[in-house]
Amino acid sequence: MVPFIFGNGLYFLFALPALILGFWAQLKVQSAFKKYSKVRSMTGLSGAQVARRMLDSNGLTNVRIEQVNGFLSDNYDPSQKVLRLSSDVYSGNSVASAGVAAHESGHALQDQTGYPLLALRTAMVPTVQIGSWLGPIIFIVGYLFASTLGTNIALIGLLLFAATAAFALITLPVELNATHRAKVWLANSGTVYPQEMKGVNSVLDAAALTYIAAAIQAISTILYYAFLLFGRSRRN
Repeated sequence: MVPFIFGNGLYFLFALPALILGFWAQLKVQSAFKKYSKVRSMTGLSGAQVARRMLDSNGLTNVRIEQVNGFLSDNYDPSQKVLRLSSDVYSGNSVASAGVAAHESGHALQDQTGYPLLALRTAMVPTVQIGSWLGPIIFIVGYLFASTLGTNIALIGLLLFAATAAFALITLPVELNATHRAKVWLANSGTVYPQEMKGVNSVLDAAALTYIAAAIQAISTILYYAFLLFGRSRRN
């Protein structure tokens, strides 16, 4: 039964387009970052310096900037007011580094202004961390039992995993808004020259595709689970 749930052709009909899009989006963002990480910014500022300038110019002198390991592992932690930049971004003085650093700083600006979707996404993190792995397990256990109780258990699993799709959908406008803030500030502050904005746009727009792909992947999985569950209920 479990191989049937995840190994039949119907599963790939739902999942394959999203998986292909996700793979293509990852290749695109890696390619764009690799290309423009070799293009030195005309101001010569590192990613950390760009972030510090953007934060300070908006009164966010209390936000710390830390260097972390990993490729494009950059993030902003609203609970600790810490902006974490990957090594390539933190010390890199490229157009790509400037774009990524400004994007993450955009999240700090969202936090400062009380951007509601950022607050909602932050509040959802504990639920999503549980639902992303526990939801599918509960769904499978319930689906294995052809009874009303089994259907109800599977439905609980479906709802738990649905939080992952909701999180991905909420993440999309949060990331797009941070990108918009980054582009506007970089252009208006003179930190990036007009001719360099093409590289910034290429990197940040490619990154946006990864969030679109993640949302589509989560939704397609939910639809597949729902199709299995409610299709069986109709047959019974």
